[in-house]
Amino acid sequence: MKLACSRCGTAHPFDPRRVRCDCGGTLTVAGAPAFDPAQVSGERCLWRYRHALPLPPDAAPVTLGEGLTPLVSADWGDISIWLKCEHLNPTGSFKDRGSALLATALRAAGVAEVVEDSSGNAGSSLAAYAARAGIAATVYVPAHASPVKQAQIAAYGARLVAVPGPRIQAARAVQRAVDAGAVYASHVYHPLVTHGFKTIAFEIVEQLGAAPPMVLLPVGHGTLLLGLAQGFVELRAARCIERLPRLVGVQAALCAPIAAAWARGEEEAASIDEGETVAEGARIAAPVHSRAVLAAVRQSDGMLLAVSEAEIMAARQRLAHQGFYVEPTSALPLAALDRLGDAAGNAVVVLTGSGFKAMSE
Repeated sequence: MKLACSRCGTAHPFDPRRVRCDCGGTLTVAGAPAFDPAQVSGERCLWRYRHALPLPPDAAPVTLGEGLTPLVSADWGDISIWLKCEHLNPTGSFKDRGSALLATALRAAGVAEVVEDSSGNAGSSLAAYAARAGIAATVYVPAHASPVKQAQIAAYGARLVAVPGPRIQAARAVQRAVDAGAVYASHVYHPLVTHGFKTIAFEIVEQLGAAPPMVLLPVGHGTLLLGLAQGFVELRAARCIERLPRLVGVQAALCAPIAAAWARGEEEAASIDEGETVAEGARIAAPVHSRAVLAAVRQSDGMLLAVSEAEIMAARQRLAHQGFYVEPTSALPLAALDRLGDAAGNAVVVLTGSGFKAMSE
């Protein structure tokens, strides 16, 4: 396996301590193992797909029992949908899938200390898995991040650094630490993260017995969407499915650079001013993977949408009245369902984060 730069094409030796190319470009894993349904194990967690994960063969998994989350049927008005309950992962979000791979690879490489920046979910997830792996962690968060998420990060024993200002200031703060020599366990840049997220696609097809017609999900930087796209492509290559599901990414209208680029027919999103939205997990003004996200959506014949704050909160309440308690970011795709109507019938909606992690309203 090697790490390939998406910008300049340079190939680097596989090293979990490297998160970006020297040119600043994002990296992907070249020569990663292929999905093989015959090699799926009987483990009742993400590690049933160990054969398809790009990790050293002797790396002992760092696990809290992540993955194999429920896929539950529900009704949304006149349409039937499926809810993929990623908010039921060990720390309350889908980010645990990426953190499990990161912690496994970094521990195997002998890393003793890491830094990360996060709006909350990724930071709390990394803090938990670092603690499980015996790795010291420092997490930089926007000062406006949910106090519940900040408390969760600190509870795992990580050093919490609250950075005043918009989300990008936390990213700049962690970069200063990286420039000083810290190992960056980034849920945005690290090429292993999407391989953790692709296991959601594997599970959906296992649980349904087929590919769904459509998958709806929130989009911030877009790593979840890229992971799902990668997973479905691997499943098609393994002849487990015949077609790719349509991927529908949803952003908050107050901070929707990728949806805006989609509406304009552009291949890459421009940076925007960071608008304040209740969907803090998707509050990303300068998404680094926008070109790849837009390409993946087009490949699946999907779309990107933006929804209002009122629609987000109404969808969250409507879902809670069916027994599913999620944070506002998770309600983004649900808020888009009414616009899609019958086209969203039998779609899978990914519920990304628990309502227990959000500030009370």
